[in-house]
Amino acid sequence: MAALYDYSSYSSAASDTEYSREHLEDLSYGNLNTVPECILQRSAVLHSLQLDNNDITSLPSCIGLFKKLIVLDISSNNMTFICDEICQLTKLRTLIAKNNKLTTDSFPKNFGSLKMLEVINVSGNNIELFPPQFTELDKLQVLHCGGNNIKELPNTIKHLTRLQVLYLGGNQLVEIPAEVGYLSELTNLVLCDNRLQSLPPTLINLRNLRSLSLHNNKLSTLPTEIVALNLVELSLRNNPLVNKFVEDLVYNPPSLMELSGRIIKIERIRYTAEDLPYSLIRYLDSAQRCVNPHCKGVYFSSRVEQIKFVDFCGKYRLPLLQYLCSPSCSTGTPPVTSHRDTDDQDEGWEARERMRKVLLG
Repeated sequence: MAALYDYSSYSSAASDTEYSREHLEDLSYGNLNTVPECILQRSAVLHSLQLDNNDITSLPSCIGLFKKLIVLDISSNNMTFICDEICQLTKLRTLIAKNNKLTTDSFPKNFGSLKMLEVINVSGNNIELFPPQFTELDKLQVLHCGGNNIKELPNTIKHLTRLQVLYLGGNQLVEIPAEVGYLSELTNLVLCDNRLQSLPPTLINLRNLRSLSLHNNKLSTLPTEIVALNLVELSLRNNPLVNKFVEDLVYNPPSLMELSGRIIKIERIRYTAEDLPYSLIRYLDSAQRCVNPHCKGVYFSSRVEQIKFVDFCGKYRLPLLQYLCSPSCSTGTPPVTSHRDTDDQDEGWEARERMRKVLLG
């Protein structure tokens, strides 16, 4: 499904229509290993500087001379270090540093002093620890940290209250802190290609969220609160919660005790403490009614797991687990169970048809 926000095309730097040639310098693809001295004489007037796709290993200290710089693109170099002098660019709003060799320690300690920053893209680097300086940038609206090795997010991420786009796909995240729920302006949240096993229920607070990418994780459940979100796009493919539902639902035949208990409950046979021991009475009282409104059956521990596709935001359907009393019972929704006596080709076709009914992104 096409994303609402084209993450790959959030451009590195401003176009000629935004800045006149007097204020724009494009030195991309120039085989440079540093900032050439020839442009230092224009440092006082430049608003946009493109140094992408060169061979610059570290940002030189002379970058501090570009006091009026608003956009800086240093992407696709071999950058391992960003000098302290970048913090002198007090007007900087956009920093694109994707596809380099930056680590957490590559950023200056006082990087958080760049209070005008609105857009940061550091995707495709070697960052393992989320740079804590980023959480000091209270005007930040777009943050791309995809394709790194980030293992956890700090609780202080809650301070980025103006953030609208947060891209964290392709990292090593196992969980998301509850504080993400404070990012009330967030419209796009990308968490795909991580190791997430659960999501915090505080996501319910993201009332402006429209796109949520969760594919290629290890999610076995979703918080029930997610149904209240006004999402337009939700991607779930390649998670255990989907794969298990579609492929591995198994029915265990009822025991003789369960079959007897079902007859007693269905036929409404009366029983009292004088007739049965307390343990059996408690067992009979634990009977659950089959969710099929056209079925009068009950079950105890033996049941059929089936997926019911529930309308979500009027856009698509989510797979929710429900229980039936037997494989022959149906609610009218095509059951998602495993039939081992069919050949592999039929099983593959049926699985694909079932999967097609759910929008998985």
